[in-house]
Amino acid sequence: CGLPYYIGDVIKDRNALFVQTASAFNQRFNIDVRVKTEVAGIDPVSKTITAIHQKTGETYKETYDKLVLSPGAEPIRPPLPGITHEGIFTLRNVTDTDFIKGFIQQKHVKKAVVIGAGFIGLEMAENLRDLGLDVSIIEMGNQILAPLDYPIAAMVQQHIRSKGVHLLLNNAVSAFEKEGDSLKVILKNGDALDADVVIMSIGVRPDTKLAAMAGLKLGE
Repeated sequence: CGLPYYIGDVIKDRNALFVQTASAFNQRFNIDVRVKTEVAGIDPVSKTITAIHQKTGETYKETYDKLVLSPGAEPIRPPLPGITHEGIFTLRNVTDTDFIKGFIQQKHVKKAVVIGAGFIGLEMAENLRDLGLDVSIIEMGNQILAPLDYPIAAMVQQHIRSKGVHLLLNNAVSAFEKEGDSLKVILKNGDALDADVVIMSIGVRPDTKLAAMAGLKLGE
């Protein structure tokens, strides 16, 4: 939740983004936490996992009696034309935050487009606006924040517009084009928006790669 506010300089100390460290977790609960380590595969028959230490590249196996998969979710990046262009980001973790913050500072960004008007999208729009950027929000639905009743959402929409943020409802992106150092965000209605940075915030999907590779049965 704090990530957009670090980008917007509301939270100034990067360490404030971390609730816990691996060593403190170990001291308090006697749990062996291995950071910078990626699980590359699971063998349910032999009850082993294969892990890779990201710094050294060392690969090793670990056995288990019970295994809990808790990799969370990953941001949705639809296969739109041009989505791999520089300057198009998703925000899910501190590494993403570092990339976005660095990009905005180094490229002297002036115009931002946020795609998706959920909680993260709106928090990003708020913080980018507070940095002095010209911000546009594109939302496919007819209101922001789908869980809200429409009369409440309408009040928030009015507030957003009062802050000088451009809010485009009932709109979707069809493609991205590179134009010099900036981007063109092409909408399905044929309009185009200029952007120096784009934040994709259209939701997440479960990160089921490990489960699928292990041959586990997946639900919808």
